[in-house]
Amino acid sequence: MTKPLRLATLAGAALLLAAAAPKTVGWNYTVTLTPAGGHVLGNPAAKVKLVQYVSYTCPHCAEFEVQSDGPLRLGYIATGKVSSELRHYLRDPVDLTAALLTNCGAKEKFFLNHSAFMRSQKVWIGRIARSSEAQRIRWTSGTLSARTRAVASDFKFYEIMASRGYDRPSTDRCLADAAMAQRLAKQTEEGRKLGISGTPGFAIDGTLLLGTHDWALLRPQIDARM
Repeated sequence: MTKPLRLATLAGAALLLAAAAPKTVGWNYTVTLTPAGGHVLGNPAAKVKLVQYVSYTCPHCAEFEVQSDGPLRLGYIATGKVSSELRHYLRDPVDLTAALLTNCGAKEKFFLNHSAFMRSQKVWIGRIARSSEAQRIRWTSGTLSARTRAVASDFKFYEIMASRGYDRPSTDRCLADAAMAQRLAKQTEEGRKLGISGTPGFAIDGTLLLGTHDWALLRPQIDARM
């Protein structure tokens, strides 16, 4: 066998072996949408199913995002043994507006949208306390679109969405999504029925974790179930 033919044969064999090798699933990039509108990150068939209830105007939720994101993804979700579902717990018009925007677009965009709002919360949250009575009236009066566009303008949410690749018309369409607003309200009501009274709130395999509101308390409870 000539050298070029031998090399070609070896290359062909390598390609066949590569094709036959099992493909590795990147669970940190696997997003599943539940019938209720929750977003599941990770293996849908994971042994431990974590559910998070969060509010975008909750400072503790923003702290949890920063504390837990790396350890949860790398140490748990990446293994395929733990999945994390995020559900919304609406507290006010600003929260509703942010939730509509994080849900804007394909499901694969959700967790990066979520992170963008949570990690910039310290920049925009203070505008609630500095708001005027006229602004607060605009946030709660009129159509859904009028209310949410007022919030998005006052809190510079349009700029956050632009940084994520959304133009103004696309953002406005999501702000006017009444069906999504209803799903978000339903998630909040289901959280109340489960017993969620503060955010962030957590459940594992359908069981509410009482008194658990940060990563330090949540982590050992995940470990105990693995």
